[in-house]
Amino acid sequence: MNQPPASGTLFGHPKGLFLLFSTEMWERFSYYGMRALLILTLVAATESTNPGFGLGHGDALLLYGYYTGLVYAATLFGGLIADNLLGQRKSIILGGALMAIGQYTLFAATPHSMSLFYVGLGFIIAGNGLFKPNISAIVGDLYPQGDARRDGGFTIFYMGINLGAFIAPLVTSSLGESDAFGWRYGYLAAGIGMTLSVVIQLLFAQKYLGDLGKVPGRISSRSASGTPTPLTKVEFDRLRVVLFLFIFVTMFWLAFEQAGGLMSLFASEHTDRMVGSFEVPAGWFQSLNPLFILMFAPVFAWLWVKLNAMNKQPDAPIKILFGMLLTSIGFLFLIVGVFEMQVNPSAKSSMMWLTLAFLFHTLGELCISPVGLSLMTKLAPVKLASLIMGVWFLMPAVAHYLAGFVGAYSDTAGDNPAVVEFAASFGVQAAHAGLLVVFGGIAVALVVFAAVLWMLSGTLVRWMHGAERAQS
Repeated sequence: MNQPPASGTLFGHPKGLFLLFSTEMWERFSYYGMRALLILTLVAATESTNPGFGLGHGDALLLYGYYTGLVYAATLFGGLIADNLLGQRKSIILGGALMAIGQYTLFAATPHSMSLFYVGLGFIIAGNGLFKPNISAIVGDLYPQGDARRDGGFTIFYMGINLGAFIAPLVTSSLGESDAFGWRYGYLAAGIGMTLSVVIQLLFAQKYLGDLGKVPGRISSRSASGTPTPLTKVEFDRLRVVLFLFIFVTMFWLAFEQAGGLMSLFASEHTDRMVGSFEVPAGWFQSLNPLFILMFAPVFAWLWVKLNAMNKQPDAPIKILFGMLLTSIGFLFLIVGVFEMQVNPSAKSSMMWLTLAFLFHTLGELCISPVGLSLMTKLAPVKLASLIMGVWFLMPAVAHYLAGFVGAYSDTAGDNPAVVEFAASFGVQAAHAGLLVVFGGIAVALVVFAAVLWMLSGTLVRWMHGAERAQS
């Protein structure tokens, strides 16, 4: 590397962090802006004043699962391409450009052409695969080995993610759910956000990042003799931790990612959204999670530092365990909402229960996602940095795919006499039986997985060989 990152710090962190913060903020504005619209666009009637594609709920949820699963699965290939061919920086630019093209294609396709809509989704999938793992890997590269600021840096970066995710639905849903504009203009706004992300990276990356991320990881990790260095026993053990955590983190994301699918439909069709004479757009609820992140991320960052100073900070597996339990509590509030629907004359749930669900899902996320991002950079060998980050994003890929099937089951569960009988024993109508069994089943599964992780946590910590302590 010839040119180092910009010298000096901002708020105690490398200046390059805030460039990556801004780049990621607009990319997440683009992604979450379109995600807030996707399921609603798919189910909107073709002959309505704001026409969509008229899919049934089950078909739309399955398509949502396929798409979001592929979005994150592509990060594995994006990591491989960056590590072996393009390097992280070129991968970020190319990925961002592809995502912008994808959003503009969705704008052109809606609501006229489902085939062209698929093409737009394909561009976003490919672009996200190149962009997502590589920008996260560069955040870790800003800090030298043993730098205690790394976890805090990832928390700041994570706030950038969620600032974009908070703003996005307020803009795209206000446009998309409006009869005056329509769904397509929400996608146009998402495309403009993605374009800003690419422009920021093109204009300022060299100044603030220097040559960081330009050389593919496999090349930069070669030994002086010019041959790749093999994995050590410690590196191999740490990779085993990544593979074991894959199971538990995937279960968390399966639960969490009901937000954009089943919970979005729950907000649209089963939640009383009236505030006086104003009906809150269903997509606005997608801003609750990032809003809570922005509110509570500094609290969690302070908590981890405080516990570390007291030598009581829990290891990453225990943090993940707590995250799963908190997320389970969120689903209990949704179950309360289903019960309220049975006695409410409008057959709808209060916004309070959906809001509380998002709150506890967010608290669970804060115990898992930023912690996991930082942990991957600590466990990954240099030559596999982007690939391992791709593996981290493969976890939500598998989860999104499965979440689509789980969410879609809520649409057909009412046809199963055993499910209807089970729901009736709790006073729940057959029309809402699917919501009860899906929300309840996820809550129970999270508790079971958390218990298993608790039993395995000691072994996983040993396999990490002090990676967390060495970096903190």
